[in-house]
Amino acid sequence: MRDIRRPQALALTREIGERTRKRVLMVTLLGLSALMWSAALVKAEGHEDVIVSHGYNEYDELKYGPDDAHLAYVNPQAPEGGEISISWVGTFDSMNPFATGIGTPGVLSSSMYEDIMTTTADEVGSYYCVLCTTLEYPESQDWVIFNLRDDVFFSDGERFDAGDIKFSFELLRDEGTPSIQAYFKEAIASVEILDTHRIKFTFAEGIPRKGLLTQMGVLPAFPQHWYEATGAKLDESRMEIGPGTGEYMLDSIDPGRRIVYRRNPEYWGRDHYLNVGRGNYDTIRIEYFGDTTAAFEAFKAGEVTFRQENSSLQWATAYDFPALNEGSVVRNTLPSGILPAARGFIFNMTNPKFEDRNLRRALGMMFNFTWTNESLQYGLFSQRESFWENERLKATGLPEGRELELLEPFRDQLPEAIFTEPAYLPHESGARPMDRRNRGRALELMAEAGYTPGDDGMLRDANGRTLDIEFIEETQSMDRILLPYIENLQALGVNATYNRIDPAQYQNRIQNKNFDMRDAAYPSGLVEGSGLSQRYGCEDRMDVFNDAGYCNPVVDALADQLLEIETYDEMAAIIRAVDRIMRYDYFMVPVWMLQANWVAHYDMFEHPEELPPFSLGHLDFWWINQEKAGALEAAGVLR
Repeated sequence: MRDIRRPQALALTREIGERTRKRVLMVTLLGLSALMWSAALVKAEGHEDVIVSHGYNEYDELKYGPDDAHLAYVNPQAPEGGEISISWVGTFDSMNPFATGIGTPGVLSSSMYEDIMTTTADEVGSYYCVLCTTLEYPESQDWVIFNLRDDVFFSDGERFDAGDIKFSFELLRDEGTPSIQAYFKEAIASVEILDTHRIKFTFAEGIPRKGLLTQMGVLPAFPQHWYEATGAKLDESRMEIGPGTGEYMLDSIDPGRRIVYRRNPEYWGRDHYLNVGRGNYDTIRIEYFGDTTAAFEAFKAGEVTFRQENSSLQWATAYDFPALNEGSVVRNTLPSGILPAARGFIFNMTNPKFEDRNLRRALGMMFNFTWTNESLQYGLFSQRESFWENERLKATGLPEGRELELLEPFRDQLPEAIFTEPAYLPHESGARPMDRRNRGRALELMAEAGYTPGDDGMLRDANGRTLDIEFIEETQSMDRILLPYIENLQALGVNATYNRIDPAQYQNRIQNKNFDMRDAAYPSGLVEGSGLSQRYGCEDRMDVFNDAGYCNPVVDALADQLLEIETYDEMAAIIRAVDRIMRYDYFMVPVWMLQANWVAHYDMFEHPEELPPFSLGHLDFWWINQEKAGALEAAGVLR
């Protein structure tokens, strides 16, 4: 995946599962087995077969055909109307989520831009035409043509055409994130407008063909006319936002406090089969708060109507207030089939102080998951082991089979332990905050890394320098988790400090790799492509998506093989090998995971009985029962 959004937009995807027309440039792994629903073969001039279809799936057949009435997981009779309001902790000073390192963009500020193709919440690897009717590509995958719809309009009434897609590509190529710019310049040989609603992307020679088709398929549609009229740039912070083709448009902004989006009454795609039963709210309101306490109080008071909880403390202890006890608020744990994010405390691997693995392991030994989970998180979490918590993708035991075959060519570049020891598992901890056995083992590891305790108990290297480590965080919700860990590190002899800073400063520091350690969460997918390199690759070590600045040439080499494979089993074997290496390298102290959604909302929201596995969908295919909403308003419960 090559992601063109800012990390704030990614955070929204991870934390509240919003409906956006995903700005994720998914570099996927094409398989020629996909002669899909309504796909057809035609002959090109060079006698090469050309596939024509309404969509594409990487390893399987598409679930939906172009004549289907609607997606299986929506309610096609869902009533429309009303408002959902959600909270966000922090602030914003821009409505441009595509700029890198400039400004803090507003939540959902990319949601009005549709992509050429889109995914669904009940399939893995399917892409369907939205702004296109069909796509065409040869068996060689040397190019792709998108036959665009001729009935699409931007929210300002201007017609969408192939020129907007060509403009969008060039804008991202010239002003997108550095990794996107480099990739587009290397991979795309030419972009041709064949006619008003037909565009062709030709791929460069020598570039692996796998994934390029869907790379172009998820290009967002930026309005060329607006950019040219305003002189706006993609790489600037600005409050102005261009019109999009999506179902929602910007209604109003109260800078730093509130954003309201409203449904476009003239939305072109209202009756498209992929949209039926979706986008049911008249307005979506985001309320900003300075801290989590204020955000929760706003929910209790009825100013915010939907809350996806991410604090175990809040979930276990704070849901005892009149609106809940009287039945005005509903509280549920809903299933999630999404892979949990690979969360933990990352080391800044671009900082020389963290070069020694023994040092990193020693610092990790001082985090006590068992005590943290039982005493601070009410036993609600499981400990994360893998970067991919899935039985097909997670490395277990010793490498064997295809995974071992993939690792063998790199035996001289890898530690022998990769082959002789089971996949690395998190250390075990005891029931007390300070696990003395782990402290003793950590001191041994620190000694191996060249640090020994001085007369004052502080660990010092051979030159007498202390090990100074600063944790940074932007929200107070992590205080109760991080402070005991800091205390344990201090007890080990580390000069550890904790600095909670404002969101803008925090964003600037993480984008510039100006930190020692921090809490982070890498997104993981059931299908992986070149996004693996963007998150973990040496070339993208300073990219905003490579949170830790991690680099291992063997991981790079394995990631390159993802672009050459034909089957899901081969992809899974590569991911297991990568997972094994990254867990050994220990650039992140693994913490907790949750494979469920904690939600609370006022008793007016409804959803289909069977939710899809890969989306909560509360901003997507839920709806409001107007009768219940009226009763809550009459009772004075909502503000």
